[in-house]
This record gives sequence, structure tokens and C-alpha cells, in this order.
Amino acid sequence: MVALVESDAREQESAAGEETPAGQALEERTGTDREEPDWWHRDHPVFTPLSGFFAGLLAVTLLPGIYAAVLGALFDSDTAERLFPFVVVVLAVPLVLLAVPRARRFARYMLLGAVLTALVVGGVAALVLWYLMRVES
Repeated sequence: MVALVESDAREQESAAGEETPAGQALEERTGTDREEPDWWHRDHPVFTPLSGFFAGLLAVTLLPGIYAAVLGALFDSDTAERLFPFVVVVLAVPLVLLAVPRARRFARYMLLGAVLTALVVGGVAALVLWYLMRVES
């Protein structure tokens, strides 16, 4: 038994001195000599859901405001009011992305972020309106 343990120890020492292709591959994957890590681009399991959810959140909160500001700057108020409902075209982006197999996971989370944000904003607005109507009456 002792001889077996000693032979294993000798094999490990000799293997530690040599650079194996597996060791090189491990060193390349860890990115020790790279400047920019690449693990978060595609391999990290949370990157796509988080970026999709927050893209949906921004699509519901930020894009309509930017769209209204651009319309207000470019057109008179009547024309801007007529053109504002076209902001709904933003919802076509995740629907189109659902058709693309590579972007399907991102699109699902983008829709989830957009729908949940709209529900929360609408629910809070309804609750505040109800409260104000009840207090003011």
C-alpha cells in the first residue's frame, strides 16, 4: 500500500513539471494573460436574462420619453400628439426577436421585463389615483 502511494506521488511530481495540453487549455480558459475577460459575453448563465430584462424595462420607461422629446423638438404639438402612438412599434422588437432562434431567450426576458414594468407602473398609478380620489372626495 505504501509503495502504491509513493508511486502515485512520484507520478504527480513528474506530471507537475511538464506542461500538458490540458494544462495549457486550462490556462487559456482562465484568461491569465488576456486583458479583457470573455466569460460574461456568452458563457455566464445570468448575462442574457439580466440584459434582456433590463432592455425590456428601458423599452417601456425610457424610449417613450425620448420619442416624445424628439417628436416635440421636430414637429408642432398637434403633429407630435398624432405621431406619439407609433411608439408601440417598440414592442415589435421583442416579437421579431422571438422568431430568431439565437435571440429567443433574450426576447423572452425582454418581454418579461417590459410587461412586468408596465404592470408595476400601471398598478402604482392606479393605486395613487384611487388614493387621491378617495382623500379628495
